[in-house]
Amino acid sequence: MPPAPSLIPRPFLMTPHGLVRRRTVGAVLVAVPAWCLGARAQPAPVLRATPAQTEGPFYPLAFPKDSDSDLLHNGALVYPEGQACWLEGSVINLAGRPLAGAQVEIWQCDQTGHYHHPGDGGRADARFQGFGRFTVAADGRYRFRTIRPAAYSGRTPHIHLKIRLGGRELLTTQVYVADDPGNPRDFLWRSLSAADRAALTVVFAPGDDGLRASFPIVIDV
Repeated sequence: MPPAPSLIPRPFLMTPHGLVRRRTVGAVLVAVPAWCLGARAQPAPVLRATPAQTEGPFYPLAFPKDSDSDLLHNGALVYPEGQACWLEGSVINLAGRPLAGAQVEIWQCDQTGHYHHPGDGGRADARFQGFGRFTVAADGRYRFRTIRPAAYSGRTPHIHLKIRLGGRELLTTQVYVADDPGNPRDFLWRSLSAADRAALTVVFAPGDDGLRASFPIVIDV
């Protein structure tokens, strides 16, 4: 017959298996896995591939001699127009791994709405490089120095992007400016679903050295 509760020494507890020290019970409780106590592991976020968009008519027929990631310097020329900005982000696959060695290309019109392309009449400002490349490093990051994109007849402000890896073209798309009044009138932006608009429309926020826009790129590979 078990002893009366009043006769059990304070350091002990009565269990179905007899008397045990209170600290032992505490140790057992601490060692219980979290899942036994009802906690649930959080699922990993699901990545969504960046939507593709048309290349448009003004992808360069001939690349400029200066094709680096700084579009504000075309050789020795300096472009002073528009609002200087950084466009930066990462290039990863659906598993979240960086696509090291991928090449990001961007091209856009100058502040007056003209491309370096014969189809646009050769009217672009020679000081604006208009096209640039960046090779993604092991961390997946890319970065361009350029201008906040400008509008031109029929189009809201946008920057074209193309992603290549080796000899493969992985993605062609466009990035837009959040809250620009021209977006709802643009036929390409308007044709996007709400989710695709969110993926391709970014904030150009003021920073210490001009505007800054973050555009993450997820590739379905």
